[in-house]
Amino acid sequence: MTDTRPWEEQFHVERIEVVEETPTLRVLEMTLAPGEKVPWHWHSNIVDRFYCLDGTVEIESRAPKSMHRLTAGGSCAMDPKVAHEVRNIGSDKARLILVQGIGPYDYHPVGHE
Repeated sequence: MTDTRPWEEQFHVERIEVVEETPTLRVLEMTLAPGEKVPWHWHSNIVDRFYCLDGTVEIESRAPKSMHRLTAGGSCAMDPKVAHEVRNIGSDKARLILVQGIGPYDYHPVGHE
């Protein structure tokens, strides 16, 4: 099943596949082409847990400021209410597993600096 949530209209990545979803937990497989990104956003209640399968991605956060560079086997988490951006910085496609929960899903875009 392909995810068709309203936030998908705000950005485009090569592929988002919903692996599993309940009212309080969801698992996505994402593929980002070189240069693609999920723009700055935050979630009210859920933690985003990223697991890199292939490629190289950077996950940057604000307040607290952090930068995570993930390659295959790497992982990191973003707490609720922490704005973050996910981007493929490599020359090949990047694949991630994203686990979001526990709580109801929401997506809040952040204005550009």
